[in-house]
Amino acid sequence: MTDVSRPPGERIGGWTRLVTARPRLSLLVALLFTALAVVAGSGVADRLSGGGWEDPASQSSYATKALEKRFPASQPNLILLLDSGGTKVDDPKVATEARALAKKLAGEKAVTGVTSYWDTGASALRSKDRGEAIIAARITGDETAQGKALDRIAPDYRGQHGPVEVAVGGPVAVKQEMQTTIQEDLLRAEMMALPVTLVLLVMVFGSAVAALLPLGIGVIAILGTDAVLRVLTEFTDVSVFAQNLTTALGLGLAIDYALFIVRRFREELAAGGETLPAVAATLRTAGRTVLFSALTVAVSLAAMMVFPQYFLRSFAYAGIAVVLIAAAAALVVLPAALILLGDRVNKWDLTRLLRRGRPAGRGADGADGAEPGAGWGRFARLVMRRAPVFALATVAGLVALGLPFLRVEFGTADDRQLPSGAESHVVQQHIRDGFAGGPGGGVEILAEGRPGAAALADYSAKVSVLPGVLRVDSPAGHFSDGRQVSKPGPAEAARAAGGAAYLSVQPKGEGVEPATQDLVRDIRAQSPPFRTSVTGTAAVLVDTKQSLGERIPWAGAIIIAVTLLLVFLLTGSVLIPIQAVLLNALSLTAMFGAMVWVFQEGHLSGPLAFTSSGDIETTLPVLMFCVAFGLSMDYGVFLLSRIKEEYERTGDHEAAVEFGLRRTGGLITAAALILAVVMVAIGTSRVTNTKMLGLGIALAVLMDAMVVRSLLVPAVMKLTGRATWWAPGPLRRLHTRFGLSEGEPAASSAPSSGAPSDGSSSSSSEDPAGEEKGKGRRRDRVSIR
Repeated sequence: MTDVSRPPGERIGGWTRLVTARPRLSLLVALLFTALAVVAGSGVADRLSGGGWEDPASQSSYATKALEKRFPASQPNLILLLDSGGTKVDDPKVATEARALAKKLAGEKAVTGVTSYWDTGASALRSKDRGEAIIAARITGDETAQGKALDRIAPDYRGQHGPVEVAVGGPVAVKQEMQTTIQEDLLRAEMMALPVTLVLLVMVFGSAVAALLPLGIGVIAILGTDAVLRVLTEFTDVSVFAQNLTTALGLGLAIDYALFIVRRFREELAAGGETLPAVAATLRTAGRTVLFSALTVAVSLAAMMVFPQYFLRSFAYAGIAVVLIAAAAALVVLPAALILLGDRVNKWDLTRLLRRGRPAGRGADGADGAEPGAGWGRFARLVMRRAPVFALATVAGLVALGLPFLRVEFGTADDRQLPSGAESHVVQQHIRDGFAGGPGGGVEILAEGRPGAAALADYSAKVSVLPGVLRVDSPAGHFSDGRQVSKPGPAEAARAAGGAAYLSVQPKGEGVEPATQDLVRDIRAQSPPFRTSVTGTAAVLVDTKQSLGERIPWAGAIIIAVTLLLVFLLTGSVLIPIQAVLLNALSLTAMFGAMVWVFQEGHLSGPLAFTSSGDIETTLPVLMFCVAFGLSMDYGVFLLSRIKEEYERTGDHEAAVEFGLRRTGGLITAAALILAVVMVAIGTSRVTNTKMLGLGIALAVLMDAMVVRSLLVPAVMKLTGRATWWAPGPLRRLHTRFGLSEGEPAASSAPSSGAPSDGSSSSSSEDPAGEEKGKGRRRDRVSIR
């Protein structure tokens, strides 16, 4: 749909009319939306959850819930660590105070299953030097209720009580402290990232007005997504970590999209265009690319929906919402602002003092100065002259950087995610270092189907002799050491007669080491005459790894298939989509290698201030792959769209590659640098998983922009030559009918709006594969017009 009263090169399509007809109204609606989002999203942080790594349909999840309901003492989530100072925990004064604390704790609302060393005499609840001992209990309810209960009761127990000093720990304390730490760190990250981002945007654009536009779009995206997450918490669990992704992607992608659109608008103005036609040309070109890029990123994030863990699903919710809101704001709010600003988008040039004695420029677009991206053009020619050398060297380097990932060990998130001085971390570290087979590291077995006392004792004996078993504890407090298994007591028999019983198996090693995981599998391989379900930290890890392993191929297939389809619709080529997938995957090798070398093996743990647990949380590589792959496609789309535009215009393959890198090299580098700043700010978090997420994705983004897009893409496209654009006839016709393109439709005889600013060339009458592009066949082509 075009405005026939205007020259063909200045067509004003329906979409442009829609978003620019009432620019002030559009901005007012955006302001109203933002205000409503602030109200709707308020308090979202308090409704987010700190877990979500388990598969809710797994055996371990079922057993955990059943044990919590039937035997709450078997699943303690609150630990009071009592330090007796210079005396021993068996001292009468210490014992009296400890029993009084345990009795008080048992009377607290929402607390059940209280047990302690002084009540049971269990050696597992006392340190090896007899200077510390434990009171364990369970706070009932969901994660939100548990957190509120902990906040209410913890102050009454923390600190000095007569001869003992009490510290509060346990899983519920770890989650609560992690949630509080993440919220504090996120606020600090935002305060760090925003001013640095603004400075970088001013340097890129050379104009304070232009620099403020991307930040405005980012704020809309972040606040809008907070509102979406707040609504989602009414229907499902949402991970507290998802809010970090909201901030990073909201700011990063909004800036990417706004950079691309504002730069193209300034190019059109610099070429002598009027404001409205310049906005129209921008939406026909950069607008299409932004929409296409948003789809590719959203698809990569949506792939996490195939996983049952709400930790991953939360990132899909947050990611899809923030991508779509950022794109919508860039395609609706930004054009309205540009209509009102016009030439004033270049006002407040804060870099003019730095350019004294040099030709004035226009930041990223290079208007009023030298040809934009001349240096990138020379670099592209250099790479293509030595294409085999650059291709082989780059691939070899990226593969080498990813080799440490072959040594990856997977584990579960625990207290070591927190700073070393965090109270719950200190408590668990004391247990880890000073207790024999500390509480919480055992393997719990739920026996159902009315197991008899004799059958239960026989089963306990068989489990006790499995490799890696230190002892088997019965519900009644009886212990089985080595091959000597105690007979079940009256309480155990009663529980068995009631239809269920449980056993606690203490492994010889750490809670999640490979030997303990093998022990879980050995226990599950037993065939007692009653039903058994196994849980515990190692069992959760085994089930999580199995769950992820079953679904990763599906997630990968979704990402690859949709990426291939979307890139084909953009380029009309069969080879380019395959290249895009492979090169994107290569861009992530450094991130995965650093994940193991730094965070698993502990290199740089001092400068980065984290405690290495010797493994990587199982779901994190999946999350980082989906996010980083989507962001890499974001930059790939920006580059490929300009290459395709120039190739359609001239038919010169090498010139098109040079043109694409010349026009987008600086833009992509600037966008990647700004997004890396945001991710590094997130990476300053004191929570290790958040630190790994932020720093890892920052590294992946920089490697993609500065190595893959700058070196590998032009080298590979030079090697593949004009065959890069080949497609069989049926696919060419499909692309002709439904494809996307940044340039003008080839049916037009007018100059392409994506052509260089002199506008000297017109669109080719044929597509790269030689397929005719008549007006009738272009009628259904997807675009923003």
